[in-house]
Amino acid sequence: MYAFIDQLLFSISVTGPIFIMLALGVILKSKGLIDEKFTESGSRLVFNVTLPALLFLSVVKADLQQAGHFQMVTFALIGNLMLFGLFELLSGTMIKKRSDIGVVVQGSFRANTGIIGLAYAANAYGEAGLVIGSLYVAAITVLYNILAVITLTRHSKTNTQLNLRQLLRSIIRNPLIISIVVAIPISYLHIELPAILLQSGRYFADMTLPLALLCTGASLDFRQLKQESTSANVASIGRLVIAPAILTSTGYLLGFRGIELGIIFLMSAAPTAAASYVMAHSMGANAKLAANIIALTTIASTFTCSLGITLLNVWTK
Repeated sequence: MYAFIDQLLFSISVTGPIFIMLALGVILKSKGLIDEKFTESGSRLVFNVTLPALLFLSVVKADLQQAGHFQMVTFALIGNLMLFGLFELLSGTMIKKRSDIGVVVQGSFRANTGIIGLAYAANAYGEAGLVIGSLYVAAITVLYNILAVITLTRHSKTNTQLNLRQLLRSIIRNPLIISIVVAIPISYLHIELPAILLQSGRYFADMTLPLALLCTGASLDFRQLKQESTSANVASIGRLVIAPAILTSTGYLLGFRGIELGIIFLMSAAPTAAASYVMAHSMGANAKLAANIIALTTIASTFTCSLGITLLNVWTK
């Protein structure tokens, strides 16, 4: 019993700070200290500058020749691809409105690994969690973008053709992907960067998680939660229950242990990415449903993730 309580307290220490920062974002917005303009500007700063700096420095400091985590990344790619197929199948049978299927599928598989997933990893494993989590984010970001465009295009009202050139352009121009691609050869070849450059980058990197979490909290629209939606519930269960359960249990059966298994769970247990709203809106899908899914999963994930961490630690002892 005491062991279970100890694991529960540990899980709260991982998810508690995330919940507090999200709540602060909500409170500061309600007090007028944060407005929509700040949230939009802050989110753009995170996506284009501070998060790429964080990912870059995390990978640069890693010894990729000894890290040996690429099997985990490969598993994550294959596992998430399989989940995508599963959610396509389930949503096609459970969601009656065709134009909502793509939004539900995206909300189910597209986790917020770059912000909340990395925050979970950092709280649980410190610098080592950031390094491995950064590799995970780098690979999965590309896959998420491709799969999101595919599902939203397949189930759109107009059923438009998939624009491969536009998809490739969005991937090539993604700041997160660029930062990782640049960092990998520097890390692998052990290239020494100037101290002044590293310290300046660290200033930006240290801003990432606090600013991103505040903006995420401030952007939550609780009015959306008042609208009962079967589609939003289906996506939320897929994102917070089905995805982490399948990926973590499969990873365990395949031999992943310790920090790697923990990263697999924490990344897969993260809520739906805020980018899913932007993608849905830009492609003419049901953006309100996308916002509903983001809000619901963001609030619920701190509780489901805490429970999951507790069960995982007890299960793997």
